[in-house]
Order: sequence, then C-alpha cells, then structure tokens
Amino acid sequence: MREYFIEHIRTALKTAGIATEKDIQIEKPADNKFGDFSTNIALVLAKECRKNPRQLSQEITEQLSFKPGTVRKTEIAGPGFINFYLEPAFIMQLLEQAITEGDGFGHSLVGQDKTAIVEYVSANPTGPLTIGRGRGGVLGDCIANILEAQGYTVTREYYFNDAGRQMTILAESVRFRYLELCGEVIDFPETHYQGSYIKVIAEKLFEKQGKALLKTDDLAPFKQTAETYIFTHIKSTLHRLDITHDSYFNEHKLYLPDESDKSPNRQVIDLLREKGYIDEYDGATWFTTSKLGQEKDKVLVKSSGEPSYRLPDIAYHITKFKRGFSEIVNIFGADHIDEYPDIIEALKILGYDTDRIRVAINQFVTTTVNGETVKMSTRKGNADLLDDLIDDVGADATRLFFIMRSKDSHLNFDVELAKKQSKDNPVFYLQYAHARICSLLRMAEQEAGFTLPAEGMQLMRKMTSDHEIRLGFMLLEFPEVIDVCGRFLEPQKMVEYLHGVAELYHRFYQECPILKAEPDIRTARLFLSVATRQVLRNGFRILGISAPESM
Repeated sequence: MREYFIEHIRTALKTAGIATEKDIQIEKPADNKFGDFSTNIALVLAKECRKNPRQLSQEITEQLSFKPGTVRKTEIAGPGFINFYLEPAFIMQLLEQAITEGDGFGHSLVGQDKTAIVEYVSANPTGPLTIGRGRGGVLGDCIANILEAQGYTVTREYYFNDAGRQMTILAESVRFRYLELCGEVIDFPETHYQGSYIKVIAEKLFEKQGKALLKTDDLAPFKQTAETYIFTHIKSTLHRLDITHDSYFNEHKLYLPDESDKSPNRQVIDLLREKGYIDEYDGATWFTTSKLGQEKDKVLVKSSGEPSYRLPDIAYHITKFKRGFSEIVNIFGADHIDEYPDIIEALKILGYDTDRIRVAINQFVTTTVNGETVKMSTRKGNADLLDDLIDDVGADATRLFFIMRSKDSHLNFDVELAKKQSKDNPVFYLQYAHARICSLLRMAEQEAGFTLPAEGMQLMRKMTSDHEIRLGFMLLEFPEVIDVCGRFLEPQKMVEYLHGVAELYHRFYQECPILKAEPDIRTARLFLSVATRQVLRNGFRILGISAPESM
C-alpha cells in the first residue's frame, strides 16, 4: 500500500514541477481519525521549495489523482501533513490477494537472485544445549525464514567450535571419568566439565575400549568420542524445535595449512601485519586496534600460543566472503558484544565489504518457575537444559517465548505461563484464533455448504463495519511486517503483529454475526475469516510454530 501512495505522490510532484531525490515517507497514523495513511513530504520539501508547508501540501494535493473507488478523501492537517482515507471496498478488494496468493501472500522479491548465509546456534560441543543457546537458535531460524520469504536463497550454517582450549578441557574431563571407571582414584578438577553426560560418554568409551586407553596420554580418542556424542545430542535437540542446518563449518580447518601452505589463521595475521595492524609484545600477537581509536589493542594469539576467539572468527568470515554471499547474517549471544566490532574492523582493513554483514545480538535468558529464578552453569553440570524446557512446555511455546521480546532485551522465560491453556499465554492466544477459524469453516460447510475454493470473494467489498474494515486493513499490513522484520532482524515484530491480528479477529467474531448473517454478508465474513487464517498460517510458518485446526 505504501508503494501505491509513493507512486502517486511522485507523479503529483512531477506534475507540480517539483524535482527531488528525497525519500517519500508514508506512515500509518496512530489515530485512524487522521486517515489510513499520511505523508510529511510537504514539510520535508518546504525549505528547498521556499514555500509554506501547508501551501505546498495544497499544491501537491491538487495534482493527486486516484482511480475512482480507491481513496475516499485526501485531507491536509496540522503544519502540512497530507492524510489519505481509503474506500472500505478498496481495502477489501486488495484483501482478495491474501486469499488468491495463499501461502505466498506476503512474500517479496527483495532478495531475488541474491544469496544469504545465516549463522546461528554455533554452540561449543562441550555439553547439551542450554536455554540461553536456544534463544539464539530460534532467532536465527526465524530470520532465515524471513529472508527466504523475501526471495533470498538462504544457507543456514552452524560454526562448529571443535578447536581451542575448551575442547582440551572436554577431552580431559572424559579421560578423568574414564580413569575412574578403570579403578583409578581421581581428584576431579573444579575447572572441568562435571555434568552427568561426561560420565555417560566415559562409560560408552569404556564399553568399547575396556582398559586399553588406561596408559595413553593421547587425548584424541576422548575428544572424538565426546564430540560425536555431544554434537549428535545437539542436533537432536535442535530437530525437536524444527531447526536444521544446511552446512557445518569446522573451526579446526582454520588451523590447517591450505594450498598456500599457511593456515587461514596465519594468513589473517600476515595480511594485517602488511597493513600495519599487528604488533608483538608480552609474548603475544596483538591486533593494534589502538590505531583505530580504541583504548586497548586486542590479542589475537595468546602468550601460550593459543588463538583468541577473534582470530579464527576473522578467518571464518573471510570464507563467507569467498563463498560469495550477498548477505552475511550472524546471530551472536551477548557474550560476543565486545568481540564482533573488532572482527568487522579487521575485515574492513583487509578490504572486504562489511556493509554486507549484519549482526543480531540476543541478550541473556533466565527462567522462572513459580517466581523462582533457575541458575545455569554448563561447566558445573547444573545447566538449565533446552531439552528439559521442551519437555515441559512444548516446542511451540519454547519457540514463541524465545522471540516474543526484542532480541536486545533480557528475556525472562516464565515456564508456568508457557504451560497455561488460556489467553494469557501468547502462543495459546495465537493458535486459538487459527483453530477458531478452522472450526467456523467446518460449521459453515455443514450449515451453509461453504467449501473452498468458493465463489463470491468479491462480496467482501460489501462489508463496511468498523470491525470488518480494521481487521481487513491490518491483514494487508502483513507484507510490510515481513519487510520490517527483515530490515531490523526482529521476528518479535511478527509476534506483535499476529497478536494484533488475533485480537481484532476475536473482536470481529464477537461483534459481527457470521453464520446467522444474510447470505451475501455471511459469505463475505467467511472470506474475511479465510484471509485471516491465511495470514496467521503464513506468520506461524515464519515463526516456526504449528497451526492447529482444533484445540
């Protein structure tokens, strides 16, 4: 709809002899008494046109020409706003598109012929997935769905952190538990992974190897067994939330020489050194970010010889550029908030187009049960596990609760609320609206013979009540909501929108008789219900939740 008005305003400006490259903003007024849409273009152009904004609004309005039956009236308000009021029949005519396009309604060609990579979850394979990791997983999956709805060819990728100190600690943890099974007395370090899953891995290794590894100092079999077991478990947990990845990138590849006989990590250091951004002191290798105005340099290789997280992350992102992705989207936890700007700076120094990179940082999650906060610690083995949450509240509630707040906000996951079968539970409220429509359509088939596909969609243009028009108008916003979600990487906005749709539908259902209405209005209201169901379904598909037909 906004494009419709932008096109007509540009034509009016041209006719009025006003040439401008400035964007034309079309907004939806907070109060519908100021119209269905509004523009401030006269205020924006008044200075360069050397005219009073209201006078300029009048000149623009005089040149506006809309097809009969579309715009009911145009009105100048305040200091120079131009407000537009649509014909109710036009709103309902446009809504027919939601029904005819079906599952494709709301999709666009913004990303046509473009590729996008979305990296998400990327949890270290050192233990089962915690609730905190689940939030990033659902956020990334929803963003991937949004980009696909915009026409992008999307690759969902998991960065498999199978290198570094934490993997050594994991292998040692399993080895200690294995030695205990062999009869050794072990003083298990507090710094190592103490969860029961470590004992399970050790038992599996002991069943297969017996005491054959008792005297070995080689951590490889312990690391490999743990990696395989934990990552299989991680993928199984993600599958329960309908999260799958197209590719997995192993971090250890960045430590191995390629055709240049240098590892990607080493190449990053050499290239940054050539640009004058590497220094060696205190036994470590530093990225001299102080030259970029930062207070301190950032370590890339520690004095122990172990890379910091920044180095392989820079090398990994270079592989994304080399693979030719148009959009590079990263879903990071709040613990990366200080790190990723340095990665962007390094890539910029090395000549990469960092405008193609977008980062979504999701804040931490706490869970409450009966008002009590559950504390998490993977290392101590008392983590709040994602599998346990799914067992408790179900996959749909888990997904929706993770994204119903802005990614920038700390999330308090209320387990008891997520289990409620009432309108207080957001997922129940949304799914109940869909189920209510399905129930209505089943009754309409039995009582009035209304089956899809049905004739008479154009009868929606006869509807004029406020409840009908407000609902229809909101359904038309669905394509724009997808666009906004994509621009801001905010699936939360889809949750808010669908909640608004459900609320308006429930009100319409209560105030407007459907099956008892006279035949034409009954058919019209049934088609409005069909359009609502389609929008809910399409939105649920983006959020990754089910659309039950009965509850």
